[in-house]
Order: sequence, then C-alpha cells, then structure tokens
Amino acid sequence: MALTFAHHEAGARETARQIADTGRRATVLHLDLTDHRSLDQALVAVTRGASEAFGRIDAWINNAGADILTGDGARLSMADKLDRLLSVDLRGTILASWTAVELMRAQDHGGVIINMSWDHVLTGMAGRNPQMFAAVKGGVLAFSKSLARSVAPRVRVNTLAPGWIETAFSVGLDPQQRRQVAESTPLQRWGTPDDVAAAAVYLASPAAAFLTGQTIFVNGGVVMG
Repeated sequence: MALTFAHHEAGARETARQIADTGRRATVLHLDLTDHRSLDQALVAVTRGASEAFGRIDAWINNAGADILTGDGARLSMADKLDRLLSVDLRGTILASWTAVELMRAQDHGGVIINMSWDHVLTGMAGRNPQMFAAVKGGVLAFSKSLARSVAPRVRVNTLAPGWIETAFSVGLDPQQRRQVAESTPLQRWGTPDDVAAAAVYLASPAAAFLTGQTIFVNGGVVMG
C-alpha cells in the first residue's frame, strides 16, 4: 500500500508501520494538492514511486480533504476556505483521478478509483461552511459519475459519502451536540474511520466487481440515497 501525506508525515508513517505489522508492505510518499505549480509533477512522482514499490496499482483512493473547521483552517476568511476546499477536495480529486486512469488503462487488469463526497450533498445543510462543502463535494460526486462512464469497463469509479464521523472536528463539540447527532442518527451513534475504511475495502474488492458510478452513504442512515 502506498500512503500519501501533505503535512502529517508522522501519522502516515505510523499507519505504514501498522500495515507492516500485519505482514503487508507500505510506502509513504509526499503529495501536496494545494501546490498548483508542481502538482502534475508530484502526481507523476507519486505514481512512479507506487509503481516501482508494488509493480501495479489496483485501487486508488482520493481521501485528501482540506480542514476548514479546526486549527488554522477555522480562522481563514470565507474566501480562503473556499479556495482551499476547491483546491484540495475538488481540483485535487479531479487531477489525481485523471492520473490514476492513465496508469490503470496501461495495466492488464485495469483498476478501481474511489472518491470521497459527503452525504448532505443530496439534502443540503444550513450554514456557510456546509454550503461550501455541499458545492465542492457535490462536484466530486458529479465528476465521479461522469468519469465512471468515461473509463468503463477497464476502470471502475465509485464514491463514498460519509456523514457524521469521529474526527478532530467531533472531538471539539460539546457533549450535548455529540448526543444530538447520535440521537438523530437511525443507528444511534457516530460513525468511525473504520466504518468508512470498511466500505472502501468493499468497493476496491472483487465483491464489488459489478459496481461503478455508485455512491455508498456511510452515515448510519441520516441521509438515505
């Protein structure tokens, strides 16, 4: 498995160590989707590094997301937040997907691309931040469907749409807000990163061989597609 990181190298290397502990191989590569000047070269370098390490790429997951809710990201102006989301979540997903397609089309077995959207793109959510998330993640969803039609049957493209997931943002909420989210969720709890990962493993596996252009809502039933 090849893992990329923009800033959190320590986290990426810890994940790689955990993967190695299971007897599998993992390599860590740097990729900053906000660096417009060198993004194309960086994607080529990442692709080359992954290919050299593993010989082929079976699944490509575009999981990078700009944080505009915590830390320095929360203090950005609205315009800067929007620029960051467009740069990382939308533009980055599109360019990385195109790079993956070129690689997978050259392989005998094709491959699988999984992109990250958001469950509330179907229903909307009030607020300035949700407006931006809906626009950007809705773009990812629409792009993924068009890409799936463009690259079939050699490459499958599907989308995950997580809902309320335990992240750094959820840790910062007060207990009442956390309870309200759980109580408003049909499955009565927050989602976990493992829930999202399990859905990604399914989409990347032969069990999903007849799925393309589809979206799985990993959200406990808050939004039902």
